[in-house]
Amino acid sequence: MEQQQDAREAALNPGPRLNPEEIARGRKRQSLELARRQVLQQLQAASNPRHRQMLEAALSDLDGQLARET
Repeated sequence: MEQQQDAREAALNPGPRLNPEEIARGRKRQSLELARRQVLQQLQAASNPRHRQMLEAALSDLDGQLARET
């Protein structure tokens, strides 16, 4: 739903033209943000300590990747 809203807003406000590298970076960032939201959602539901530890490590890795993308 949120992605559809973003797409509509982007269509109405095209803004500056992006080169292919900028588009690829934007898509990668969106993918990382989506993965982060999914990991957070799983972490909230996880009760097994080992599973939680794995998810926390994944979250930390995603945060690191997002920080490098900025």
